[in-house]
Amino acid sequence: MSQRRTRFALSLVAAALLGLSAAAQAAPSTWTIDPNHSNVSFSIRHFFTKVSGNFTRFSGTIVYDPANAASSSTNAVIEAASINTANERRDGHLRSADFFDVEKYPTLAFQSTKVTPAGDKLKIEGNLTMHGVTRPVTLEGAFIGSNPEKAGFEASGKVDRKDFGIIWNKVVDQGTMLGDDVEIRIAVEANSEATEAARKAADATRKPAGEKKSEANVTK
Repeated sequence: MSQRRTRFALSLVAAALLGLSAAAQAAPSTWTIDPNHSNVSFSIRHFFTKVSGNFTRFSGTIVYDPANAASSSTNAVIEAASINTANERRDGHLRSADFFDVEKYPTLAFQSTKVTPAGDKLKIEGNLTMHGVTRPVTLEGAFIGSNPEKAGFEASGKVDRKDFGIIWNKVVDQGTMLGDDVEIRIAVEANSEATEAARKAADATRKPAGEKKSEANVTK
């Protein structure tokens, strides 16, 4: 009789542990964007072809629940001055008051307001702040996959730069030099909370060479 009770008790414990494990797997996970393995790029018409570029400094988080994508969210901040089109003269113009005016508006920001599953894609609605103007935008996103340390996401969309007060252009015989629509493509590799905590701890133990030299001079 005691053996039956013991087996029954063990079965209850096992069932409880399985239930907790399933709940943990179903719970939303927070991921921190890894800028070293992610890309925020754009393209815009220049005369007849597309010119592309990207931003090299950005940060953000993604809260994703594979069992309930509608409860997911994301936010990101981009440093406007980090714009890069592989042309220093053009990049300088883009940082100027004609375009991003980075001294006055140093960042771009996106905050999601709603995520809706759409087949194997995600419809991500949110507010984009650029050039000091905030407008609603919609991105098409996708969850690529994950393991305990990393997760992959993609998103793309289109915005009209004039909606954000970026209106500089030149009229030429064939029309205008620049298009108004800007295509956006985002590829994200993100760290789990544990991976991000370990990274920060490792960074904290590393000291810049200059700081080490200063400490050495003090001890002399």
